[in-house]
Amino acid sequence: MRSLAIAAVAVLALTGVADAKTWRVKPGPNAQTDLQSALLSAKPGDAVQLAKGRFALAGGVSLDVDRVVIRGEGADKSILDFTGQTQGAEGLLVTSDGVLLRDFAVENAKGDGIKSKGADQITFRNLRVEWTRGPDTRNGAYGVYPVQSTNVLIEGVVVKGASDAGIYVGQSRNIVVRDSVAMFNVAGIEIENSFNADVYGNTATRNTGGILVFDLPGLPQQGGRDIRVFKNVVSANDTPNFAPKGNIVGTVPTGTGVLVMANRNVHVFENVIGDNGTANVLITAYRDEIKDAAYNPLPRDIVVRANVFGPTGFKPAGDLAALAAAGVTLPDILWDGATTYVAAGAPRAEPVRIDIRDNVRKDKSAVTVLSLGVDIAGGPLTEAQPSATIPPVTPIPEPAPVKLPQR
Repeated sequence: MRSLAIAAVAVLALTGVADAKTWRVKPGPNAQTDLQSALLSAKPGDAVQLAKGRFALAGGVSLDVDRVVIRGEGADKSILDFTGQTQGAEGLLVTSDGVLLRDFAVENAKGDGIKSKGADQITFRNLRVEWTRGPDTRNGAYGVYPVQSTNVLIEGVVVKGASDAGIYVGQSRNIVVRDSVAMFNVAGIEIENSFNADVYGNTATRNTGGILVFDLPGLPQQGGRDIRVFKNVVSANDTPNFAPKGNIVGTVPTGTGVLVMANRNVHVFENVIGDNGTANVLITAYRDEIKDAAYNPLPRDIVVRANVFGPTGFKPAGDLAALAAAGVTLPDILWDGATTYVAAGAPRAEPVRIDIRDNVRKDKSAVTVLSLGVDIAGGPLTEAQPSATIPPVTPIPEPAPVKLPQR
């Protein structure tokens, strides 16, 4: 009986493979209809194959079927071109599980490039998302944008020109971002209000800020924690901030390498970080008024270790430019010094541990560290009392490596 059961399972598996269908879509005057029809008609296990060429699309397209592959012939060969887009809030929207997106490009989406929402086991592989006019406030906010998703894998992705973040993972958990390139965005790579993320092997260059780890108030998921940022190259982030007015990333100073804000247990290690004009690493509290009583604006349990630093502080921007003009030399690692905050009118204190060790500079000079001594989160920088002394702390346990389901 057992052998018959195994044989039956094998037959069912083979039948599933045999029944899988490849929907082939070509560029041309019917590309919009043909592509959306394929995405609507696909069944779990099917693939939608994009031919070589440029697909001129006037509206966004969407997928809501589990276990579908959308694949092209290459990130410079199969191009979904939304330059003439008049409908839809993003280029491609995915709201299903077990989806693989690979080997194609999205250009000039009216809003976000590729967005997944509420997806489990979503993979973005060997993609390019770009706004071809370069940095511009009119560009879409996010290039690759999984939100409220789990078991997220982003690898081999290139994003250029996003007016918020090139690679943005928000309110998600179990995340790997690796071997990708972010250039000419406001934020290159951003992990926001998320749990358990590994960000490694990436290059973030020519953005306003290279890699950002944020937590913001007022969102369904907050309390971001357990993030590892390691073995990345974060260099020459010198693009003037072009975020639309009112965006939180509009406050990121041009020339920021790695920024950690209001997150817990973030480990930044074994990266090469240099040629960032404001600071190589900036650790700060959320600075705006806090109306959400559950929100903690302080960065806590932050580790910065074994990084290699290059030049920094040579062209400070934003509020930090005024400090530099007042004679404060900006360091490799800058902490605002906040250990207290006010939420919904109530003052609170929080133990803030920052572990800085084993970092080196390319030119063999001493790594510089500075606390601004602004004790209250959001306090005016005019009250800064800079100090190069940060109290030593006991080692902070590193988060476990992120393990994704096999795919």
